[in-house]
Amino acid sequence: MELKKYIRSIPDYPKKGILFRDITTLIKEPKAFNYSIDKIIDISKKIEFDKISAIESRGFVFASAVSYILKKPLILLRKKNKLPAERHSVDFKLEYGEATIEVHKDSINKNEKILVIDDLIATGGTAEAAAKLIELSGGCIAGFIFIINLFDLPGNELLKKKSYFTESLIEFPGH
Repeated sequence: MELKKYIRSIPDYPKKGILFRDITTLIKEPKAFNYSIDKIIDISKKIEFDKISAIESRGFVFASAVSYILKKPLILLRKKNKLPAERHSVDFKLEYGEATIEVHKDSINKNEKILVIDDLIATGGTAEAAAKLIELSGGCIAGFIFIINLFDLPGNELLKKKSYFTESLIEFPGH
């Protein structure tokens, strides 16, 4: 299946100069969404992991389905002040600003291998922050799976330089 045709591109969103790759057009099409989940599951079979983590918010869509099918625990990596219990936090820079992600301190046990699922890798700031958050919690990164890799932006290479497994279903230019 050619998943690229299900991705909408929106220029100058969320700010001028950004070409936003929108996955909502993919998830509203059952065949494309199901195919995406099946492909993530195929990739995940190459990886040894204990739990799945999802980056807010679009990562939740894909990771929850994979978690359900594989019967693996799901950990939510959330924006600042969205989790009610004691949590770890990591601040990071985005292509268009700054942010913080958090995880409950009791979500990850020492040496657990965590698979991270998100919709897109661009500059790598969010993914790198997710890795730091998981490692701060005592876990290890089993790998990253993304729907989209913006191949001309440095995110994927940043993760590979840190020796993280990373794979994507689709590649687009970032500009």
